Amino acid sequence: MSDTTPLRVIFLADTRPGHYHIAQGVIAALARLRPVDVTRIEVKRKWIVPTRWLRARINADSFYPPRMLRMAYRIDADTLPEADLVVSAGGETHMPNICVTRLLEVPNIFCGSLLRGLEPDNFSLIISSYERDEGSDKHLVVLKPSSIDPDELGRPATVSRYGLENLPKTLGLLVGGQAGGFRYRDSDWAALLAFVAAVSKAWGTRWLISTSRRTPDSVADKIAEMARDESVVEKFVDFRTAGPGTLPQIFAKSDAIVCTEDSSSMISEAVSARLPVIGVSPRAARFTEDEQLYRDFLMGKGWSRTIPIAELTPDHFAEVLSTIEPLQENPLDALAQKLKVRLPQLF
Repeated sequence: MSDTTPLRVIFLADTRPGHYHIAQGVIAALARLRPVDVTRIEVKRKWIVPTRWLRARINADSFYPPRMLRMAYRIDADTLPEADLVVSAGGETHMPNICVTRLLEVPNIFCGSLLRGLEPDNFSLIISSYERDEGSDKHLVVLKPSSIDPDELGRPATVSRYGLENLPKTLGLLVGGQAGGFRYRDSDWAALLAFVAAVSKAWGTRWLISTSRRTPDSVADKIAEMARDESVVEKFVDFRTAGPGTLPQIFAKSDAIVCTEDSSSMISEAVSARLPVIGVSPRAARFTEDEQLYRDFLMGKGWSRTIPIAELTPDHFAEVLSTIEPLQENPLDALAQKLKVRLPQLF
């Protein structure tokens, strides 16, 4: 197979950006090896179809992919294009991924954790970010894929280490909000913004700040007010007017990133951009088991650290920042080479 012939990819995408951005990262890595021709198909399961029933059908003698695709996902099998590979991420895409793969008889990649009782053999390759999957023939354990290319952002090839001996001139702050086990009080937000002001006063550091769809209006309003002082805030990206897709402009100009811990995707993308990352958490903070495992993975590699908002001071922040060993490689190139080894039939 010529490496100049486009790789025809069916991309099954659910409605969660944190999932489909990961799949897009895999596709971006594939594109480092050969051109890709991507067909994106939205996955929306009918609410009346239970997961248990779907899982049972996968291994049933009566399993018929077109029927399951039509009944459970309103996908007409006759409209599927020819493909060389199926890619998806997130639990809602397990079953359609398997269905399309078996129907077209092509390899498939799934990104994430498998549902209980679903065997790895249903997939050609499973992209995981949990060290528990190390050693599995079917799993590839890597940083959660992202389509962000640090080289295109102009990030330095050799990333400096920052601390009291090398103070950052520009810091990025990514602000999330209430999610899962994370509940922010007014006092948490007040302490975070007081820290921003204290760092600028102590070091002369300026901030690039971005809010998200979860950020309370009251917090965004306070940041907008703070942003009037350009000696503190160099740039404020207000999600309410800017919308999604603005993080690359923060990553391109920051020396390091501070990110509220409720957002795994923002922290992961900042690491992918070859940035030192410190997550900050409110008093009421609790990870799911998988999320804690992923944060342990990032910290174990030395790429990120965490500080409770209540413990933030310029000196403590600098001390923790100095322990981070930022990613030095381009994660897209690294993933591409691993995919080439694990799925040689595609390249």
